[in-house]
Amino acid sequence: MLTHTFCHLAGIGIGTEEKLWKVGIHNWEMFQGEKSLPLSRKKVALALPLLQESAAHLVNKNPLFFSQRLPASQLWRLFPHFREAIAYIDIETTGLENWCNEITTIALYDGARVHNYVNGRNLLDFVQDIQRFKIIVSYNGRCFDVPFIERYFRITLEQPHIDLRFLLKSLGFSGGLKECERQMGIDRGELKEIDGYYAVMLWYEYKRHNKLKSLETLLAYNSLDAQNLETLLVRAYNLKLQSTPFYELNRL
Repeated sequence: MLTHTFCHLAGIGIGTEEKLWKVGIHNWEMFQGEKSLPLSRKKVALALPLLQESAAHLVNKNPLFFSQRLPASQLWRLFPHFREAIAYIDIETTGLENWCNEITTIALYDGARVHNYVNGRNLLDFVQDIQRFKIIVSYNGRCFDVPFIERYFRITLEQPHIDLRFLLKSLGFSGGLKECERQMGIDRGELKEIDGYYAVMLWYEYKRHNKLKSLETLLAYNSLDAQNLETLLVRAYNLKLQSTPFYELNRL
């Protein structure tokens, strides 16, 4: 989808991009080869060198170039181009009421396997491991997971961040992660009754009574949260594509 994208260029918004699509300018190559564009000479002059930069950054797999220029609502366009470098993350904590709480577990799904990080075991490994990824995907992570992680570990996560809470809301799906999953027909099976409050109880059962089964259940719940983010993103991406001329060409 990025090669069809023009709204990251100076002076070109979503409306102008749609006008380009309507007159048959469907990709960067066509833009650069077209002599009569429905744009002012100034906008064309600004756009051409940025398109050359865009092609280079896409080849070099640098999503930050695009995320810094795209409207926040359009970050979903990054997905297929950088899919192999995405970290789907979800954290569990000792509570939600204030910032004095601790992270108990983190699940990081890389599209192939889940990496679990547990407080008191390997939690600090997350700080190094997350640096291997070029994009972060979460649900409500912009408001909760990422600032919690940054404060807790005293780090800054520089990667572009696709927050599914806002992407799904723009498509008419609202509520928490599990409610959005329900609306999209995703079944959690045996874990469907577990929620954030129960996850806190599982942690305390593990810590106070050394109940390894409680930890296993917590990790399964945390892992499913992270894994389901990919399914939701694929579906959201396809739904977004339906409002463009490129659905059949790019759908996943």
